[in-house]
Order: sequence, then C-alpha cells, then structure tokens
Amino acid sequence: MENSSLFIILQRMRVPFLVIVITYTIAITGLVLIEGLDSNGKPYNMSIFDAFYFVTYTATTIGFGETPYEFTYPQRMWVTFSIYLTVLGWFYGIGSLVSLLQDQLFLQEIQKSKFRRQIANLKDKFIIILGYNQITKEIINKAIEQGTRTVVIEKDKKKINDLILESFTPTVPVLNCDNYSIKELEAAGIKKSNCKAIVSLFEEDSINLRIALTAKLLNKHVKIVAKSTTSNQTENLKDLDVEIIANPFSIISSEINIALTAPNIFRLEKWLYSLDNLHAKLPTFPKGKYIICGYGRLGRKIYEKLSKNDIHIELVELDINKAETYTNQEISHVNFGNADDKQMLLNVGIKEACAIIAATNDDTTNLSILATAKKLNPEIKTIVRENEMEDFSIFKNANIDHIFLPSKILINKTTNALIKPLSDKFIRLMLKKDEKWASELVKKLITVIDEAPLVYEISLDEYESPMIYEHLKSGKPIRLEFLFRSLHNKEQSNNVVPLLLKRKDEYTLLPDYSLDLELEDKILIASDKYAKSDIEYICQNIYEFHYALTGTEKETIFKRN
Repeated sequence: MENSSLFIILQRMRVPFLVIVITYTIAITGLVLIEGLDSNGKPYNMSIFDAFYFVTYTATTIGFGETPYEFTYPQRMWVTFSIYLTVLGWFYGIGSLVSLLQDQLFLQEIQKSKFRRQIANLKDKFIIILGYNQITKEIINKAIEQGTRTVVIEKDKKKINDLILESFTPTVPVLNCDNYSIKELEAAGIKKSNCKAIVSLFEEDSINLRIALTAKLLNKHVKIVAKSTTSNQTENLKDLDVEIIANPFSIISSEINIALTAPNIFRLEKWLYSLDNLHAKLPTFPKGKYIICGYGRLGRKIYEKLSKNDIHIELVELDINKAETYTNQEISHVNFGNADDKQMLLNVGIKEACAIIAATNDDTTNLSILATAKKLNPEIKTIVRENEMEDFSIFKNANIDHIFLPSKILINKTTNALIKPLSDKFIRLMLKKDEKWASELVKKLITVIDEAPLVYEISLDEYESPMIYEHLKSGKPIRLEFLFRSLHNKEQSNNVVPLLLKRKDEYTLLPDYSLDLELEDKILIASDKYAKSDIEYICQNIYEFHYALTGTEKETIFKRN
C-alpha cells in the first residue's frame, strides 16, 4: 500500500471507531424511543438529530443542559446510563489513539511519508548519500556550499538524530531504513532527472559493489561514488562503469610516491584540495631505509610504491594470525611481533632507518610505535595513519612529521570529483606528469596570480555563460584570452591561468590563450578573486561582455547617440 501510515490508522483504529459508533447508536436509539414531555406537558419523541446533538456534547463534555425540553425521569435514567457508556467508549478510543501515536512502526511510516513529500518537492540538483558519519557530514557541508542539495539514507536512528541536530540549511531529507534496497533508493529519488550522484563509502566492499550495481540498474545516468579498499574491488567497480572510485589506501601510497619523486605535484594536489597554499612547506620523504609497521591493506600499497623507488624496506606485522593470508614471498620479508617493542625495532634496524611509517588501524598503537621509535632514533622521520577523524587530534600535538588521514582523503576525493569534476580530472592527468612540469606550473601560478589562487570551473552553455554562448552560436569566433580581459581596461589581462579545457570527450592540459572556444566547452581556471568576478560578468552581463569585446560602453535606452 502506497500510504502505509493511513493503512495502519485504519487497521489500528477500526475497533475503537466501531465501539464509539455502537455506543452512540445505543444512546441515540434510547433517547429517540423514550417518550418525553414538551413545554406544554404534551408527549413527544426526540428527533434523531436532537438525540445525536445531545449525546454528542454530553459524551464529550458531560452536558450543557437538557434540550430541547426538560427531561422526564425515564429520560434522565437513560442519559445517566448513556454517559457512562459513551465515556467508556471514548476512553477506549482515546487510549487506542495515544497508543497508536506512540507506536514505532506508525511513527516510522509517518516519517517515510514526510520524506516522500520532501523528495517529490525537491527541484534542485541533489546527491544521495548512504550512511551518516563524520565523513559524510563533511561531504554534505561542502555540497551545500556549492549549491547542491543532499538526501541521506541511514540505518541508525541515533545518527539520524545527530543529523537533525546539525540543522543543515537547506534541510537534508533523511530516510531511516533497515537496508539499502531498491525500494529505499527509489524512495530517495534515484530515478529523478535532478539526481546527479549516489555516494556509498561503507567499509564493507561487498555493500558498495551491490549498491553500485543496483544504482546502475535504476538510473544509468547517475554518477556513482564508491569506496574500494582492494585492487579486486576496484576492478569490479570499473567493470560496472563506476565513475568515481575512492581507494584511500591507494591514494595515500600514491602521495608518498609523488612526494618522493615529484614533490611539486604533491604541492599542487594539496592546493587543489584546499589543504595548503603553493608556498606551504611540504614534508620531506628521504631516500634510505624505511620501516613499515602494519602490513595490511595500506601497508601493502605503501610497500609496492616504495619498492618501485628502490628503497630498502623492513616490514613489521603485529598480528601473527595474518600470516595465513600472506604468500610465501610476503612471509619471507615480514617480521612478526609488537612494533612498539624496543627490541623488535632494534632488530629491524631502527637506528639506521631514515623513516618509520605506522600504518595499523589502531591510533593508540600507531602513537605508541612512533613514541618508541623516536626514543631509539631521535632523527627518524615519522609518518602515521590516523584512523579516527575528530575535532581534537592527538597526532597534531605529538610532533609527527606527516599524518595521513584516510577519512579526510575520502572527503577530498569525493567532493572534488562530484562538485569539481574538472579539478578531479586535472589531478589525474597531472599525476602522469613529471617534476619539471609541476615545478614550472607552480612557479607560473605564483608569479601570475599569488600563492593561493582560486580554482573554479566555467561552462560555455546558455545557462552559465549566456553572452558567450549566443556569440559563438551566431558563428563569431572568440579566443580563450577574451575571458581574461580586465573590465577596468580592455587592453590589460587579469591574473588568470587556464588549467584544463574539456571539449566533448577530449581534455587539453594548460590550453593556449589563443585557442578558439567552442559551444559547450568547459574550462578549469585558476585566478584571483578580481579576475573571477570579471569572468562571471563577461559571461553573464551583456554590457560587460560588450565592453570586453569592443572596448566601448554599450548604449542603453537612457543614452543617446
């Protein structure tokens, strides 16, 4: 049944309603049949309406007087009986209603009905987020900042209460359910044309895979963001054409790799994720002997990257039971034991090591490992995996050289890919470049703009750039450099560096200023705030567009020749 709350009301209140109807019927029938006396002392019988009217206000208020005439004793005896009868009926009905209003199933159905109305009235573009936690909370905040609505499906009622208490503006519709089935995804609006993406970042890879498969069957046009923690899972998601696959362990290992081989690419990545500016000091990853504590999913990825850079590595695994999952080759180079034990660290060569990486899934263990390592080798570089994302981080106060936070990486990767798809594509293309290319780009950005350029995307379509769109549609050419003209002086250019141009399915890194623009081009731009304002005016305001094009003010109806 579509309206389950109505069905529950009809089912639960059926008997109480019948009891009230029967008690009223008995009371009214008695008053109609019992003969009374009018004001002249003549016999009369009450009409059905008079009897119903009297019983109605008597049953609910215990009376306002005898009507239409003063009652006889037989009538008063019947009314006395009727009062007890109907009041008991009302008590039973009200008790049943109160019980219904406290019924969890009924309240849940009421919430579902409210949720469906919210989704039906949702006209803005939105994304569906499965599960509410610290990670998805940050994704919601960043999506709202960019004008994208969010819808949440969550199992835990306590987490739903936490979401409600956050008082997001605009409101975030939330659905409580036991599983993320087709029915729940449809209720959340996955089939709506303004549903742009669905985010599934669960720890269990199987859940993310199932949701990706279900979402693609329900709406092949919706983007899917899915978390993956293994290479096999990543391949499975790619087979389903999942657009955004977030593997925090692969990202961390890649960051260590580029920090070793191309630190300026690492600098650009942190700037694009709004973590640092272009002048920020980057952590150094020296070449030498490394000790990795924790040979799990993250440890494996880091080991692969470091091995490719010909770095000597010692591995320490705390859980001896994991040996069953290792190959013979892996077992040959893994040391089993407590990584925070002094003797263990001495045995693997802590005094000769240049860096130690604590990569277990327990923050206390990681902190203990690094504290012991520092005592044995005060000069060693410390790198750590922080698992819990909290407002207060004990790692920030522990004098650690570099902290990797998988949760933060998921937030950055997800929001960047959803809200700034060109920025995400630029990062992927940038990672294929070398240090020389990155160094030149960093220098150019700082020289042309400043150490913290703004990054944003513009689309040459009729909604975002109507002036450019109409000009190109008429067959007249416009070069990329046109967008960067100053509205204070047409002969000067603003502080702008174009980073990426998308034309249909082709991408051009650092496009030339002389490139001719085409309809539906998308451009990733770095600039200062003044240049961004001018570009927006040129794209959307006919007068500013005319000035940038001709160098003269466009005449209005208030200005004569």
